[in-house]
Amino acid sequence: MLKKLSRKVKTIITKPFKKPKKPHRPPKSQPSSPSPPPSPPMSPPKPQKPSRNNNPFLFPKAQSSVLPDPARFFSPNLLSSPVPTNSFFQNFTLKNGDQPEYIHPYLLKSADSSLSICYPSQSRNSAFLYQIFVSDLTIFATNNPTSQKNHVISSYSDLSLTLDFPSSNLRFFLVRGSPFLTCSVTGNTPISISTIHAILSFSSNSSQTKYTIKLNNNQTWLIYTSSSISLDHSLSLITSSCGFSGIIRIAVLPDSDPTYESILDQFSSCYPISGDAALTKPYCLEYKWEKKGWGDLLMLAHPLHLNILSSDDSDVKVLENFKYKSIDGELVGIVGDSWVLKPHQVSVTWHSIKGVKEDSYPEIVTALSKDVEALDSSAITTTSSYFYGKLIARAARLALIAEEVCFLDVLPKIRKFLKDTIEPWLDGTFNGNGFLYDSKWGGLVTKQGMTDTGPDFGFGIFNDHHYHIGYFLYAIAVLAKIDPAWGRRYKPQAYSLAADFMNLGRRSNSNYPRLRCFDLYKLHSWAGGLSEFADGRNQESTSEAVNAYYSAALMGLAYGDTHLVATGSTLAALEIQAAQTWWQVKEGDDFYGEEFTRENRVVGVLWANKRDSGLWFAPPEWRECRLGIQLLPILPISEVLFSDIGFTRELVNWTLPALGRDGVGEGWKGFVYALEAIYDKESALEKIRNLNGHDDGNSLTNLLWWVHSRGDEYEDACGPEGKYCWFSHYCH
Repeated sequence: MLKKLSRKVKTIITKPFKKPKKPHRPPKSQPSSPSPPPSPPMSPPKPQKPSRNNNPFLFPKAQSSVLPDPARFFSPNLLSSPVPTNSFFQNFTLKNGDQPEYIHPYLLKSADSSLSICYPSQSRNSAFLYQIFVSDLTIFATNNPTSQKNHVISSYSDLSLTLDFPSSNLRFFLVRGSPFLTCSVTGNTPISISTIHAILSFSSNSSQTKYTIKLNNNQTWLIYTSSSISLDHSLSLITSSCGFSGIIRIAVLPDSDPTYESILDQFSSCYPISGDAALTKPYCLEYKWEKKGWGDLLMLAHPLHLNILSSDDSDVKVLENFKYKSIDGELVGIVGDSWVLKPHQVSVTWHSIKGVKEDSYPEIVTALSKDVEALDSSAITTTSSYFYGKLIARAARLALIAEEVCFLDVLPKIRKFLKDTIEPWLDGTFNGNGFLYDSKWGGLVTKQGMTDTGPDFGFGIFNDHHYHIGYFLYAIAVLAKIDPAWGRRYKPQAYSLAADFMNLGRRSNSNYPRLRCFDLYKLHSWAGGLSEFADGRNQESTSEAVNAYYSAALMGLAYGDTHLVATGSTLAALEIQAAQTWWQVKEGDDFYGEEFTRENRVVGVLWANKRDSGLWFAPPEWRECRLGIQLLPILPISEVLFSDIGFTRELVNWTLPALGRDGVGEGWKGFVYALEAIYDKESALEKIRNLNGHDDGNSLTNLLWWVHSRGDEYEDACGPEGKYCWFSHYCH
């Protein structure tokens, strides 16, 4: 029976469900300007019931006028399925496809039937740091008589991309974390390799299967070939004297260190052509690469990989002294065909992890009564999917707090408010906006985003989907919990929303791409969608990303779906550890260099190829916004995100002086005081009681609940896992 249940539950999720520059974000609280005039309501689709063949629900189909055409770069055989919109190679699919992408450890740029490779240096100051692209080497076919210049994406996976230049007989296996760039050449094609630098020396081994290039920028590059090839060179150009068919592998020698050369020699004959990541069980992610050639596979791991790499895997060997530089920290060599990664476990709970002290119930109940009394669905003026989602999630928080403090009298009003506000979006009757389905890329768009990339922060071009939908899922999960009959009635719509960014399937008849936002190599999400950026994808708010996966897990709890609980919990755990690794900047840590670390305690916007102290909607000096955007919404899982009390104290002390600036919003102050409550409850409580307003996704009730559910510091001294999963104490 248990096996049957497991198969049934797994089917629900794994089976397919039937920025020009990114808009400048205003402060993430409800704007005071009037909402746009409501558009005529959409014709309400009849809520679909799952058919006997289990076809999933789809929101009304539409054709966006602002989405680019994926057919320009994707191979035709890939277009029968939804294709990625927020991926590590997205620049290769947009406009001319010629902006670089960071595929560790190299920046790669495709243009005019050639691929340029760069081992980037970094520019650092107190405001930002980024990797500098220069064409260290460019590989291309010497004679390319055809006019076709575009590359073709012939395949992709979680950890890799195959890029073809059909007119040049070149195919590149771009596998993330490979110290080699691997190129397959067919058709006895003459090859050229150019550089913007001067070639100081050029030599080969006796078999002409390995060449060493020393450039005047102090770089040394190695070229390996599967068979003999005769190469000649001039000042900045290398050419083959005749045609070649076979494999070419190119690698930089880090710091021109000769001790690394023997390692690269040893592993040069085994090359990966693709890589997949599998969520095999809760809190476990497994990498597997398809490889060719002979010998063992050498790959590179970033710091978070190393932090959570399973020590139980005896087939994996870490080469601690083999390192490449990266904006994400040192990349360390690992030998092995597969890895197992195990993030710290987190508890996904409806209520506070440590509980609310009973003597604080009266104060919370007083605030709760006022906040619930003020709920009025007819007073909502926003039609933005983002701000609307925040409002309904705020109300859902009140329901769970009411449960926790045993004040159930307010639940009927909250339930009515949630039904009145959520149902129009699920039924298609909301006046002025709504969710639609566009099949061009495969995903949800909004009515407002059908003809303009600006509304809903670019939701119509797949920006921020996990943020917006995450708020809706939170409210849906809570309503399904307190009103199971309602939950059953709207389950198809709820799962269709979740599938937009939670789909794990790869089947050709899927309606959504696999894990739209989550990057299974970097182990966090990307919010940037179908906008071309010189620095790749980006993400601002890690806490809203955590909320998305946490809310999906809560929805799994509401529906008894163990597979959704496990998937949401695992992704939330990974997102949290990624935020702690790359967004949280600790005093004395040299991860981002002394200058940036001295001036910053948190990254504003993290890009694939850049770290920025500014936000989409605020300059770096608005530190309270930087803190707040990495905390909101305040939830039980927020204390896991900020589990390092020492860092939290550093962050608050760094932020507090900014609150003296004229015009600082009360809502942002509330987030600062919430973090202060982690280590100084009394001081924070007094400040919170004196606030005159709150963020539109927050409330006095929620802040009081947060302060009164903070535990004693001694409870936080039991390690990263035992702190939130107490049973681990009994599992040694």
